[in-house]
Amino acid sequence: MTTTAPRLGTALARLLILAAALLGTLLGGAAPASAHAALTGSDPKDGAVVATAPKEVNLTFSEQVAMSADSIRVLDPAGRRADTGEIRDLCSGSIVRYGVELRAGLPDGTYTVAWQTVSADSHPIAGAFTFSIGAPSATSVALPDREPGGGLVGALYGIARYLSYAGFAVLVGGGAFVLICWPRGAGVRPVQRTVVRAWLTLTGATLVMLLLRNPYTGSGELSDAFDLAGLKSVLETKTGAALTSRLLLLGAAALFVAVLFGAYTRRTDPKEKKDLVFGLGIGGTVVATGIAGTWALAEHASTGIQPGIAMPVDILHLLAVAAWLGGLTVLLIALYRAPSVERTAVERFSKVAFTSVAVLATTGLYQSWRQVGSWSALTGTRYGQLLLVKIGLMGVLVGIAWISRRWTQRLADLPSGSLSSADLSSAEKETEGVEEGEASEADETSEADAVPEADAVSSVSEAEGASGASPDVDPERAAQLARQRAAVATARRKRERDADPERSGLRRSVLTEAAVAVVLLAVTTVLTTTEPGRTEEEAGRSTSASGPAAVPDRPVDVRLPFDTGGVDGKGVVRFSLDPGRTGANGLHIYVERPDGKPLDVPEVKVALTLEAKDVGPLPVAPDRIQAGHWSASGVQIPMPGEWRIQVTVRTSDIDQTTLDKNVKIG
Repeated sequence: MTTTAPRLGTALARLLILAAALLGTLLGGAAPASAHAALTGSDPKDGAVVATAPKEVNLTFSEQVAMSADSIRVLDPAGRRADTGEIRDLCSGSIVRYGVELRAGLPDGTYTVAWQTVSADSHPIAGAFTFSIGAPSATSVALPDREPGGGLVGALYGIARYLSYAGFAVLVGGGAFVLICWPRGAGVRPVQRTVVRAWLTLTGATLVMLLLRNPYTGSGELSDAFDLAGLKSVLETKTGAALTSRLLLLGAAALFVAVLFGAYTRRTDPKEKKDLVFGLGIGGTVVATGIAGTWALAEHASTGIQPGIAMPVDILHLLAVAAWLGGLTVLLIALYRAPSVERTAVERFSKVAFTSVAVLATTGLYQSWRQVGSWSALTGTRYGQLLLVKIGLMGVLVGIAWISRRWTQRLADLPSGSLSSADLSSAEKETEGVEEGEASEADETSEADAVPEADAVSSVSEAEGASGASPDVDPERAAQLARQRAAVATARRKRERDADPERSGLRRSVLTEAAVAVVLLAVTTVLTTTEPGRTEEEAGRSTSASGPAAVPDRPVDVRLPFDTGGVDGKGVVRFSLDPGRTGANGLHIYVERPDGKPLDVPEVKVALTLEAKDVGPLPVAPDRIQAGHWSASGVQIPMPGEWRIQVTVRTSDIDQTTLDKNVKIG
């Protein structure tokens, strides 16, 4: 069976516009790349107020991260570095913890901890929090609002990631389609151009990612893409090594493409061609597996649980995606741009696609369990929600593929003679090689109306030639006759295409399948830049278990100035809540004059409120111990959260003030 290839029409344009709109909606609503590692704890905690300066600041993460000299910075209220700059590795077993020592003699005030690093699956993460020594104070530290991996550099890096996936799928899937399904396609120019462009796309996208890697994980400035020192540091990372390895493997892939579309097409001996197919199959499989491995070694599969199983499963998943979607792309190009496609090629690809779907279902099920881990994470995290979208799109693709398979079966059931092009006239066969670019889709209808006239002119021309007319043919007349003959061939092919519902149905279903695949690939790309549901839930449980910002083994110490407005009404209130956790706590309140001496006041009252849970105010009546010192024991904190502590100080019968401070209790 041969299928005559029509020009891409308005149906294709509409489907591509729809796919682009869906893609834009998806990516437009996507947040910047989320962290795959998460900060699960710190010492001191965010918002903590400590009585004395700690010796160091420690950060705990949900998975391994890559630390550099400036990954953790501690800034004093004036914005100066308060740390020594020496990162300490405090990891132990499954606990991922790093710390930085603080300088001695730090004054009281609010300190800012800013951190930025790269998670084990190659994505940048960053954050900041504050803690106070003695009492909170104003701070001049201004942290950038840019999300890690965001901005122009993040957008360009994301586009390059998408193009690299697309280029890989078409390169590997296109080569497999030619070798397994349609060997004659190696000599078809549109197929050659498609596979070569896929190689160029993947190579170019990889180079762009390598150059953008330094600003993507660091400053976010596009100009840093050409920083040689930064590029050198990138090459020393796991992701840099993976991108470099991909470029080297693409060199081998270029040799594969050159042999497939060069030496293979020129072979005429069946035995030589068979041997060459075997060699190309083995070599191509090795190269394709190696390229897929560069993703598995640097991203999701390389970290988390069961990496030894996850990496080969990820490679199989990528190869199955390429065999299906890449082969689908080349089949689509062949159906619309190649002169003909054998029925056996479509039937073979149908079997390849079925096998690929089976592999995708098996590997995807394992990957979903590994990255999500629970039903709550499937519906309650962004990763799980995107995964549900991907599963839905996969279901749509499988449905469309089933329709394509039915069209293929219909073609197979028809007698071979009914689908051949043997009934073409000799004039059409002579002009079949004319480029279809001679006329547009809109012109084909008018050309079809002009067929009788064109046939007549063509017959007259042939008659003149047979009668030995003058050999001096008018060039303008010859060009006109050539255009008319091309119009005849194009119009007849169009009539045959429109009169063949089986082939037209196959083209439409394959085109729709390819359009949905564009959006599916976009969802997959966004998934690779989203924190897995399992990691997000574990980080949430860890934070919840330790309290939003509890201070371990230290009391909550707060120092607040006051002014009641009356005589001897200025001073400072210091209160301490020990141990600063849920349950029973000891409360001590010290009222001091501005010079630090005790100030005896008539009354001190305390109330605690957890506004997030509508708990309180819970009144506390402290007892006067001595001048300026009030105390209460057994103060119950019923649950963790951010509590508002209100202290009312009365310095005379009519002068009083109420101070409040939010503290996080674990």
